[in-house]
Amino acid sequence: MKRAPTGGPRRSTGAAGNREIPAVALPEPDSGSRRYPRHPLIGVGAIIFDRGRVLLAQRGNEPLKGWWSLPGGLVEAGESLADAVRRETREETGLEIEPAGVVEIFERIMRDAEGRPEYHYVLIDYLCRVAGGELRAASDVSAVEWAPRRDLPGFQITEGTAAVIEKAFRLRRKYKSA
Repeated sequence: MKRAPTGGPRRSTGAAGNREIPAVALPEPDSGSRRYPRHPLIGVGAIIFDRGRVLLAQRGNEPLKGWWSLPGGLVEAGESLADAVRRETREETGLEIEPAGVVEIFERIMRDAEGRPEYHYVLIDYLCRVAGGELRAASDVSAVEWAPRRDLPGFQITEGTAAVIEKAFRLRRKYKSA
């Protein structure tokens, strides 16, 4: 199905023969927004441990404002995944990190009330070690906190985050530097 050039109603031809039938109208992607993307957006996350604790960041923007997740964000054009996770972690937490390895690759699709993909991300989460910096909330997070593993159920954590943290706890021996 193609979009009409002016954002007007879209039509397609199909099994009904040559006559045009109305297509489902989708909202146009917001300029500068992540809502209703034409393609999935690629993001990275940093899983950072410190003595049985994991670093969580409280989201300061939609989607999921106020929820806790891993530090991270979108990859910029021309940026490597490793550079993106370093930059995003520095911007959100003030910490300099080094990625040790990929823990998980997954997608998050959030649909609107009518079932359309309002947000669509492909996320790559890295196990990382702190290389410097000073912890502080910055950029698009409202708080950062070292959370003990046993306290994770008490946080309002984004879907899939607790499972990837647990996987990273199991895998961290593989990446001895993290």
